[in-house]
This record gives sequence, C-alpha cells and structure tokens, in this order.
Amino acid sequence: MAGMRMNDRQMKQAMKKMGIKQNAIEGVTEVVIRTNDKEIVIRNAEVVCIEMGGSKSYQIAGVEEERALGSSGEAPVSFPQEDVDLVMSQTGCDAAKAVAALEATDGQPAEAIIKIMTE
Repeated sequence: MAGMRMNDRQMKQAMKKMGIKQNAIEGVTEVVIRTNDKEIVIRNAEVVCIEMGGSKSYQIAGVEEERALGSSGEAPVSFPQEDVDLVMSQTGCDAAKAVAALEATDGQPAEAIIKIMTE
C-alpha cells in the first residue's frame, strides 16, 4: 500500500493506544546470552525494553561475538566481574588467582586482596 507510512509521532500514538511502552536502557556495555555450550556476547549494546500485555521483551543491537563456554579468559560468573577486576588491578594477579582468593574469602574483595598480598 503506497503512501501508508507512519511518522514517529503517529507510531508512538498507535503504540500507546495498544498499551505498548518502549524505553531505551541507558549505559549498557554488553549483553551475554549463555546457552548450554556457548555464549553470545553483544558489545556496545543498545537495548530497548518493550512492555506489552504485562510482559517485557528486549530488543538488542550491537556487535555480536560468539564464544565457547569458558573460553572468554574472564573469571567464572560466580563473582561479579567488577570484584574480580578490582582484585586483579590491586594485586597484579590473573583472573584465576583472583577468583581463587575470592572463593577463599567468601567473595570479599578487600579480604581477597589482602590474602594475595600476604602470600
């Protein structure tokens, strides 16, 4: 149907009438989709949350990278990555040693740093 294009304003009004809300999520750096055998990592991600009928859907755009589980070179997900990064930056150790220290100190970054520095 030629000439049936909607401008942004008309589209927003139509979505509002149908009860659809759309919000951009700010500050997203990456999205990880973990399956049984691989991870799909989307870097520099732009994420939009779409709420409709009581449920939420997410639209993700960015640079996609696929990797096998455990091949990322990053620490396992048992601790927040920022805690692992903090321990690594303060002690100069690798991710495996940082995770081991966090495991030994029940996930306490400050205690993990002290543990590594006193070894």
